[in-house]
Amino acid sequence: MRTIPIKESLTIEFKSDKKKYSDADLVDEIVGMTNTKGGTLYLGVEDNGEVTGVHPKHKDAIGVTALIANSTVPSVSVRAEVITEEEKDVLKIEIPVSRTVVSTSSGKMLRRRLKADGSPEVIPMYSYEVVTRLSELALLDFSAGPLAGATIEDFDPNQRIRLRNIIQNKPGGEKNLLGLQDDELDKALRLTTEVDGKIYPTVTGMLLIGKESSIEKLMPTAKASFQVLEGTKVRVNIETSGPLLEVFEKFETYVDAWNPEREIEYGLFRTAIPEFDKAAFREGLINAFCHRDYTMLGTVRVLIDDEGMTISSPGGFIDGVTVDNLLTVEPHGKNPALADALKRIGLAEKTGRGIDRIYEGSIIYGRPWPDFSETTSTNVKLFIQRAKADNRFTKLIADEQNRLGKPLSIYSLMILSLLKNERRMDLARVVSMTHLSESKIRSSIENLIEDGLIEGSGNGKSRTYTLSGRVYKESNQSIQYVRQTGIEKVAYPEMILKLARTQDGIITKQDVAELLMITPNQAYSEIKKLVSEKKLYKYCGGKYTKYKIC
Repeated sequence: MRTIPIKESLTIEFKSDKKKYSDADLVDEIVGMTNTKGGTLYLGVEDNGEVTGVHPKHKDAIGVTALIANSTVPSVSVRAEVITEEEKDVLKIEIPVSRTVVSTSSGKMLRRRLKADGSPEVIPMYSYEVVTRLSELALLDFSAGPLAGATIEDFDPNQRIRLRNIIQNKPGGEKNLLGLQDDELDKALRLTTEVDGKIYPTVTGMLLIGKESSIEKLMPTAKASFQVLEGTKVRVNIETSGPLLEVFEKFETYVDAWNPEREIEYGLFRTAIPEFDKAAFREGLINAFCHRDYTMLGTVRVLIDDEGMTISSPGGFIDGVTVDNLLTVEPHGKNPALADALKRIGLAEKTGRGIDRIYEGSIIYGRPWPDFSETTSTNVKLFIQRAKADNRFTKLIADEQNRLGKPLSIYSLMILSLLKNERRMDLARVVSMTHLSESKIRSSIENLIEDGLIEGSGNGKSRTYTLSGRVYKESNQSIQYVRQTGIEKVAYPEMILKLARTQDGIITKQDVAELLMITPNQAYSEIKKLVSEKKLYKYCGGKYTKYKIC
């Protein structure tokens, strides 16, 4: 059985060693991989995956490990071993992800990327990309540094007024900041920094309160666009280099014009349900600006079209963050100073868990979850699908949160959403769909059972969950509830009797529990019903009571 992957990828590299692969080129490949995602290099395998074997001079795994360590700065510690594949020796080199930027001993800095045809290559890492890489590794805060060429005169007095108004009016704004003088406020929010005794604007300062003309000149990467398409027709196409505080307000106004609301009645109350949740949009937009790579040319783009809303920003996820762990990874980003300023003035979530709000904004209306699947190493893309709201589900969530006096957790909301769509699921399926740990899911499920929102059936790994009878009843879906839970219980008596007939008419409580995947107490209850109906009788007592068909 083949153990070597069949093709190359960003983290898998094949190199032919028929004519002894150059040691210098080998080191280049190692540096490129450690500066990207790490991975495994197989020496003695052709680009097409054919195994041709390692050169005799490269069969010394310890020697190759030493060569790489001595030829990289700082030294890269790889794990190398000779493995046998298709009766040929291959040198397998496992390369870790470096926690800093590595170069060859001759000074070359390299990184790895995928070409248009999907094949990998190693290319030079330019000076601005070093900043990007260090930001991805959370080793450098680009937003906290001084902006080259900027002076205090590049700050816009009108944006200062806007900043103070936001702090005053936003619930999360730190009101004590309002008592500070301008220079003190700048220092508190890290809008300025001191270099050789002189005060300069930071990247954060220019992004928040800089003059648009100065931002356009000194930070050509800080652009944003808002677009609306109807079919192939462009209805709105606006691009700006304005300060973020102004852009936030403008984009929220633009979205309001293209975000119709529909009112639904809950008894005496009316509730407006928007096409796109406003809080989710706000958090998505703040995340896009807050975590984008400001060293890259590119635009934060908001697009509304027939399919839904897309918010994209240049730069991939920070190291350690993936599509699968978005909801559980510790909050951290590329621009901590900018993120901190946005939190303190009240625009961003204090907890750094804005992603929860983005998911909540779709789930509470019974809509498909936000989609980050098109995110790449150079672009983060959030897609929120247009979909009709599920009024019954929205009412269920609202009523339950009112009853509890607090919001449901994002984990509970996700479980309820899954059960609404799939009707019945086991624990493994829920874990697979949410990418959350089994312990978190199990805890949330037990809480939902205690709250009467879901029900469990069966034991062990076969235990499944459905929305509770109360939920179905309140949603006027009692028939659907019976379909989900009633049919199997109606069939219990016949299944018990059928098993007894195959065992010479005799059955035990343990037999019933195993057959129906229920608890022993539940099994005893089912047997008692059959005894009362005179279909079974107690055949013999003792520790393992037996029952026989009448």
